[in-house]
Amino acid sequence: MEINAINPWKWQDARSYSQAIEVKNVEGTLYVSGQTAINDDGISSTEDMKTQLIKSLANLERVISEAGYSCSNIVRLNIYTTSTEELWPHFSIFQDWIAKHGTKQALTLLEVVSLFETLKVELEATVVK
Repeated sequence: MEINAINPWKWQDARSYSQAIEVKNVEGTLYVSGQTAINDDGISSTEDMKTQLIKSLANLERVISEAGYSCSNIVRLNIYTTSTEELWPHFSIFQDWIAKHGTKQALTLLEVVSLFETLKVELEATVVK
């Protein structure tokens, strides 16, 4: 498999994403539903944005790993949040997670009116191998 990042500019590097991702010779593709701060019993978190972001990343990593894929091969990641204002102070948590895995994904961040129950952030990914 070959993954190529297409970045006509450099400014997106500081934001931990790529403008486009080209993938060739893929063995498999995993489409991951939005992962949130829901615990193992299916209970939605009522905690703050920081805590929910950390749990959402952990849940995303768990699904990807259990499917036999690697977080380093995330090629598309959508972030949905109920408040970009609440998310921004904790965006470095996301960036550190991306750096830890060496991920160079295309990314979209959307502020939405609401998410399921009490949730504040949701991560939806496409992963290849």
